[in-house]
Amino acid sequence: MDDGQSVVTRRQRRGAVSLLLAMVLLGVFPLDVLLPSFPALAEHFRRTPADIALSISLFAVGIAFAQLLIGPLSDVIGRKGLLLAGMSVSILGALGCVMTSDYSLFLMFRVLQALGCGCFVLSQALVQDLFEGEERDRLRILMVTAGGIFISISPLAGTFLQATLGWRGSFWVFIALSAAVLLKAWLFLENTRPTATGTRTNFLTAYRRVLGDFDFVGYWLISAFAFACHFSFIVISPLIFMDRLQLSAYEFSLILLIYGAAYVTGGILASVLSRRINSGQQMVVGLSLILFAGVTMLYLSSNFALAPATVLIPMLICTAGTTIARPAATSRAMSLFPENAGTSASAGSTIIFICGGLISALISLSPTNLQSTLGYSFVILSGVALALNARISRRNDLVGQPDSD
Repeated sequence: MDDGQSVVTRRQRRGAVSLLLAMVLLGVFPLDVLLPSFPALAEHFRRTPADIALSISLFAVGIAFAQLLIGPLSDVIGRKGLLLAGMSVSILGALGCVMTSDYSLFLMFRVLQALGCGCFVLSQALVQDLFEGEERDRLRILMVTAGGIFISISPLAGTFLQATLGWRGSFWVFIALSAAVLLKAWLFLENTRPTATGTRTNFLTAYRRVLGDFDFVGYWLISAFAFACHFSFIVISPLIFMDRLQLSAYEFSLILLIYGAAYVTGGILASVLSRRINSGQQMVVGLSLILFAGVTMLYLSSNFALAPATVLIPMLICTAGTTIARPAATSRAMSLFPENAGTSASAGSTIIFICGGLISALISLSPTNLQSTLGYSFVILSGVALALNARISRRNDLVGQPDSD
């Protein structure tokens, strides 16, 4: 339906949106919420904080592997069963983390939790299945905005949970939220398989099909580069604010809360722009803002001493750009292979994870000024993404493909 009407009824719409937002929350909650509990976990397991950080890395690796399997499987057997199974596995993994006192077992259960959390990649496939047209694009803007807010407030929630319930508190909250979402998914989602217009393909064939398309990979790279700018800041923010500027954990959490508020502003701006310009132009606007943020950060780092304001001001601009560019690029990529929505979502999420993880790691290991390194990365990533978008547009013009939304 090109008129932008939803393929679900109005009575179902609210339930679908709340389910998708809950999936976004559970997809990011287990990562950042543990950061304030590193000292307590290190004491409990008699390990160094660096050892505890390994659980975050293993969690991310586990999610990446799970996503590669879950997306294509969902195209064949449907979304509901995999989502329920994945959430059940994540709950078992979280329970194991709470119960064990052995560090090796803790890591094993953490990976198990991550494998289950890989099912939350299906949120993008469900958007593709349940919504169409402008409503689908608006929902993706909302999900990107919500994801940024959840990532930003997770350390603050972790600080509160650590102070009240100890390090196990974040796992108990995750278990409770997952159980509630599992019940909602079981009641709300229908046990149907995605409709396919052609013959079903195996994993490798499906991935070869989507990853062999230049436009598909290009749009996901644009989304990944925009995400990497945001994620790199989240990763190195403790080094800047707590290590260099000596802010307390509570003050650091408030900084991230302000940063999260910028996602709300960016989401509102993205919603307004989506009604006035096409998705290709939205990407240009968003990436240009990220480029401007990088130039601003480089100027501030060269002419002013390091302070919360000199980091936050360009990051607020970058956040607005990320919130505008990512949903537009994601919608373009997901629209190319609707019959392989699960595979498309998994391939795209893996690209985003790899780019975000590698780029943030390189920035955090930089021996030079972290602020200027972050600024240079914004300029380079946004420049490459703008070039990619221009290349895709030129290719589509040459073959006479319309600039669809």
